Amino acid sequence: MTIMNNEISVLLQRHLDLTCLNETATEKDITQLCETAKENHTAAVCVYPFFINHCHALLKDTTIKVATVANFPQGDFSLSTTCDQITKALEDQVDEIDLVLPYTLFLKNEIKKVKDYLATCKKQLPDFVKLKIILETGALKTKDAIHTASLIALEAGADFLKTSTGKIAVGATLEAAEIILKTMAAWHSLAGFKVSGGIKTQQTAYAYYCLTEQILEKKLDTSLFRIGASQLLA
Repeated sequence: MTIMNNEISVLLQRHLDLTCLNETATEKDITQLCETAKENHTAAVCVYPFFINHCHALLKDTTIKVATVANFPQGDFSLSTTCDQITKALEDQVDEIDLVLPYTLFLKNEIKKVKDYLATCKKQLPDFVKLKIILETGALKTKDAIHTASLIALEAGADFLKTSTGKIAVGATLEAAEIILKTMAAWHSLAGFKVSGGIKTQQTAYAYYCLTEQILEKKLDTSLFRIGASQLLA
């Protein structure tokens, strides 16, 4: 591996949300996740809500954030259920919440319900808890739908727009990422971008990093770019 590749490897690891959203995951699996995160200085770990406290205990002497998910993975929980999920996560002192946009409502053109849903969730969060809104671009499919969903998420106050849950067949694509990023740039958004869904290699992740830097025209730190992956990038 060349010096340049080593530099890129370290760079990408610093932007990584190391993720374990396997329904059969055990506390031992989460311990290993956190150890790997610490060894590689990742930005965050992302786990199911019932592992938040365990992660905090393991990561207390680090700068690594603990993230969890809400309305996950199909985006079809009732608003009250999602609010309950968020309330419990806040009680456990979560740092970041990856919230699935209720895309089934969006696809039914129930836009006001979607906006109200996201706005209500956002109001629950103190400023220091970051909100990543998962658009699930593979389900939205069309350019117009991805653009409109991106605008709705930005208007709701998302701190990040995220491509995918990683739980459907079509995850992240460069085409969808470009639509999201151009929407963000045109809106002069201060939000960040998180690519997730099938990101397994450094080469793939770096392509998204370069695209994000090019379109946003900003030097990227972990407030502007994240990578969601279930393992270190090969």
